[in-house]
Amino acid sequence: MSGLVSPSSQRMDYLTKLFKYRTAGVREYWIVDPEKETVFAYFFDGTEDFSQFSFSDTAPVGIYRDFKINISELLN
Repeated sequence: MSGLVSPSSQRMDYLTKLFKYRTAGVREYWIVDPEKETVFAYFFDGTEDFSQFSFSDTAPVGIYRDFKINISELLN
């Protein structure tokens, strides 16, 4: 699951949706923040892990082993 942050929805994306998705059983939630040029990845697989990536990074997808996403290509 991923979400794109806009200035008017920051609170909802960073807090409300994060809580709702975790409690609904979503295993991974990515928040794409164009203003910060950052992707925040939250993993709810029992580790409650968190990673942060810049738009120039290649990010591993936690729920699919050996699968990575080049974030800049995804955003183009």
